[in-house]
Amino acid sequence: MKQKTVRFVEWALWLSVVVVATVVMRSSRGQIEQAHAAFVYILIVLGATAGGERWLGIVVALLGFLSINYFFQPPFDTLTVSAPLDLLALVAFLATALVANHLLTRARIEADRAKRHAEEIEHLSAEIRHAEALREANRMKDILLASVSHDLRTPLTTIRALAQDIQTDGSSARMHAGVIVEQADRLGKMVADVLDLSRLRAGAFTMNPEVNTAEDLLGAAVRQFSGVPDANRIETVIDYTKPALLGTFDFVQSLRVLTNLIENALRHSPRGTAVTVSVAETGSNLSFQVADKGPGVSLSEQQQIFEPFYRPSSAAADAGAAGLGLSIAKRLAESQGGSVAYADRPGGGSVFTFEVPAAAQELVETLT
Repeated sequence: MKQKTVRFVEWALWLSVVVVATVVMRSSRGQIEQAHAAFVYILIVLGATAGGERWLGIVVALLGFLSINYFFQPPFDTLTVSAPLDLLALVAFLATALVANHLLTRARIEADRAKRHAEEIEHLSAEIRHAEALREANRMKDILLASVSHDLRTPLTTIRALAQDIQTDGSSARMHAGVIVEQADRLGKMVADVLDLSRLRAGAFTMNPEVNTAEDLLGAAVRQFSGVPDANRIETVIDYTKPALLGTFDFVQSLRVLTNLIENALRHSPRGTAVTVSVAETGSNLSFQVADKGPGVSLSEQQQIFEPFYRPSSAAADAGAAGLGLSIAKRLAESQGGSVAYADRPGGGSVFTFEVPAAAQELVETLT
């Protein structure tokens, strides 16, 4: 119904234009020539075809043909054609109008076709993007299931075996209790990492950046490894002769970033080698560096090590981690305006750099 109304309005509009143009030119018939009238009607035909439809343009062309013959070609006010050249002029006008109508109609059809084609391509592109997103989600699901199922298998098997020992031999309960607690803690950390990664990707992680000292953060990170067998491998480098380094960062989450980097360095470097943790001010940032003497990361893997559940090709089947530490560290750093990056260590090994904004110099001077 709406489309019919629009078509009626278009026809009424352009037929009215023909009538108005004819009346105006008829009132000035002594001052215009037949060619002038023909030019005006051609323009109206083009406008009607472009703004309406093909048949409207044809009707306007026929009305123009009759109007020129009746009002603007001698003998006036009659449809009689007195000279062959006048008839030729009328036929030429009608042919020109109809050809213009045909060409403009074709152009409009091609434009509509191109528009529909573009819309189809856009729709297809959207479907392709959606399909790619689904494939990526499915890939991540498979990786998650494969990684988590593998990493859960070892502690669960251990816990089950110990529980069976306790069931059959009560004297071994005290000895096995510590192992059970250790494996349970491993499971708890794995589940917490998966949940935190999900929250980080959803943007639901709250940060509370405050002014803190770099020395306090570094010291707290080292204390996290107290009692760990490899704790003696951690070396800290701090220049206490200079004023304290202050930065604006979330202390708790930054502590987690730094401990994840240290834990990663301890895991992937040979026993007996040192893991060096240092801090310095670089421009407008505080730069924490964790350097090890491990095998480093190949160029082909350097863009992948921060992806969730990624494990180096050289990692053991039971590496004791789900491959979430670096991914979580990077996201926690970026969520508070910082960054985590990898670089090869000169002489062999890896250097992970964790940067956070340094505090304003005026504030540093006030606090120190």
